Parts: sequence; C-alpha cells; structure tokens
Amino acid sequence: MQLRTEALRRGAVALALALVVVATAACAAGQAPQASPAAAPQKQGTAAFPVTVTDDASRSVTIAAEPRRIVSLAPADTEILYSLGVFSRVVGVTTYDDYPAQVKSLPKMGDFQTPNLEEVAAARPDLVLLTGGVQADQIAKLEALGAKVLVVDPKDIDGVMRSIGTVARCTGASARGEKLVTGMRAQLASVRARLHGTKPVRAFVEIGWDPLFTAGRDTLLNDLVTRAGGVNVVKQSGYVAYSVEQLVRDQPAVYLGTKSSIGDPLSLEDRPGYDALDAVQMGSIYPLDDDLVSRPGPRIVEGVLEAAKALHPDLFK
Repeated sequence: MQLRTEALRRGAVALALALVVVATAACAAGQAPQASPAAAPQKQGTAAFPVTVTDDASRSVTIAAEPRRIVSLAPADTEILYSLGVFSRVVGVTTYDDYPAQVKSLPKMGDFQTPNLEEVAAARPDLVLLTGGVQADQIAKLEALGAKVLVVDPKDIDGVMRSIGTVARCTGASARGEKLVTGMRAQLASVRARLHGTKPVRAFVEIGWDPLFTAGRDTLLNDLVTRAGGVNVVKQSGYVAYSVEQLVRDQPAVYLGTKSSIGDPLSLEDRPGYDALDAVQMGSIYPLDDDLVSRPGPRIVEGVLEAAKALHPDLFK
C-alpha cells in the first residue's frame, strides 16, 4: 500500500506540473475525433518571413526565416508540430514526450521540468518551443544561448487554437494550421449540438490523490468539463488541494479523474470518507486519458468528447 501510495503521489505531482504549464481533422457529427495522421510536410517557401507574433508570455517574437531545426520542450508543443506536418524538422524533445510514436527515436533534451540546456544548445535549433509555469525561468537562459524562443502556454481551449495558429505562422505552416483549427472547431460544434438543451452535470475532476488535488476555475480542465456538458463543483481558481470533507459537501453527480491518479475506479470505495459520496455509491466514476484532457494541443478536442461521454452517456454512445 505504501508503494502504491507513493507511486500515486509521484504521478499526481508530475501531472500537476504538466497542467500548470500544461485530433485533428474534422470528424462527421456523431463520430469520435481521430488523431491527425502524419501528413506530408508543408511545402517550403509558402509563408512570408520574417514573421512577428506575440506569444503566450506576451513577448513579441520575430522569426527571421523558416525554422529548419526545432526543439520542443513540452509534449503538447510536440503534438502541435506533428499535426502541422513539420515533425520532420524536430531535432529534440523531452523525456516526457510520448506522442506520436516516432518521438521515441528523437534525441531527449532532459525532462519537462528541468530541460538540459547544454543538449539544447548542441542541437543548434533555430526555434525552441516551451511553456510557462515551471519552464518560465528557462526563457532567458535559452535566449542567452542564442536560441529563438516561443512560449506556448494557453489557459483554455480557445487559447489552444490560437496557439496552434501562432506556431503555424512561425513554422511556415499557416494553411495547415487554419485547416487544423477549423477541424477542431467543427468537432467542438458537434459536441455542443448534441448537448443542446441538456442540463449541465455537477462534476469533480481529480488530478492527484494523497493529497487530493483538483482543477478549479480558470484552468484548461475546467473549460474542458464545461464544453463537455458539465459544471465544476470547485469554486476556487487554478489547480488546488481539496479536502474530502469539502468534496462530500459538494456532492458531485459524476466523479472524473485522470487515469494516472484514479487507477481502478473501484479503489475509490476504499478511500476514507468516500463512501459518503453519491457518485461513488452510484458508480459514476470515470477515468480520463491524461494526455487527452491535460495537454493543450490538438487532441484536447478528443478529451472533450471523452468527458462528454462520461457526463452524458445517453447522448454519446
């Protein structure tokens, strides 16, 4: 039990860090969104450079020429690059990256929280993508090495789509980016249409256990739950610790949680105080794929559909 608890704790910490920082072709209505295939690389020379954008750290960034060597220091950024068809230009990622499968063969530049700046410099990138939060202090260090840095740190799903457009402009893949975002919007519209006229379901989202950790207002997960036809019982903003006593007072109708935290849904019955939760008594406990619901990338729309299936199973067979 101690080893299991410790493993859950480590998983919760890792996930919380990813959430702080931190598919794609349009599907016909009624179909589950599918991950974007590895399409042919974007034709070169189709975008005018230099390109100047404002990144998610409110920094003005000018890309002088189309990047040929890109380092991604966040799994979501890697997924964006893949879906934009410029994955062949990625020369380094972190040990946290696991999608697409081809990422396994790429050089690893340290982990998500502590990227190895020496390895990044050795890769000679002309563009480095990273996020905010725990990576914020890496921006100046990377720029001191001469790297061009773009911060991708959206806080909601609209922000994810804006960030995709920004990365697309910076990599010369604007047309592909527009198509990708259009597909995402179509999938979200399909979910919204099915939910029309339904009452939002009171939900709680667990992202860590022992201690209990959740996503409150003004977070990507909160936006995801709302778009999936739910209403978050947590009133605090950000990613916060939560007490079982407060959870019992809130009485969510559906208990959502990342698979890395919940594990076997039946295990919740054994947690102290959880037998007082209606959701536990009714078996309304649904694990969600961590990567789909917590990474601010193109597959976030799949996460919305997965949550919608849990919240409204009769509407989403």
